[in-house]
Amino acid sequence: MFLKMWIKIMMNWELENSILREEENIVRENFICGTDEAGRGPLAGDVYAAAVILPHGLEIDGLFDSKKLSEKKREKLYGIITEKALAYAVASATIEEIDKYNILNAALIAMKRAVNGLAVKIKPDYILIDGHIVRGFDDYKYRGIIKGDTISPNIAAASILAKVARDRYMRELDGMYPLYRFGRNKGYATSDHIFRLKNFGECPVHRKSFLKNILSEDFKSQIEIEEFVGRDDLGAPGI
Repeated sequence: MFLKMWIKIMMNWELENSILREEENIVRENFICGTDEAGRGPLAGDVYAAAVILPHGLEIDGLFDSKKLSEKKREKLYGIITEKALAYAVASATIEEIDKYNILNAALIAMKRAVNGLAVKIKPDYILIDGHIVRGFDDYKYRGIIKGDTISPNIAAASILAKVARDRYMRELDGMYPLYRFGRNKGYATSDHIFRLKNFGECPVHRKSFLKNILSEDFKSQIEIEEFVGRDDLGAPGI
């Protein structure tokens, strides 16, 4: 009950409203796009991103940072968002791109692809990007927003689409590589995933650049790390 009330209080349109006031000469059609990524932290699989333009002022009950929602709630919101959004797109950057360019740049590539995909239908007047390290969006007016998925409805919606799309993709990989239980761990460095890596070795969808220290004796799984630092999610912070 408390979380539901808190979500309703936190998710308002004040950020987008401030953009409309400050950039009134640029934002002519209220087409403010939010973009976010999912899957920076895992040891396996592509990194996903989504871009969303919601009708300005739309209220969606429970809309919030995808990491704070249950899988069931995310799936429900995915359907609502894709039905009500003026435009949306989901994109990804490959394992090869992650290993070649590093995960930060690969996540930015995925977000740029999502924005470009959305722009085929509606070109956004302004882009809100989750995180403070942003580049490569020079074709648009944009701003990086720290913890944007907790304060911007458009970014929160994008975070949900990206997370749900990636989880579905990881379940597909689970059918291809059942030894690693990707449907359960989503590629994150859980104790069970590390155990399976040490016993079966890597598979073609593992990120080679992420595995350098995995087999060392002093490596700690992400679950062990989470328990130590007290975090409540297994993902890396959004960029």
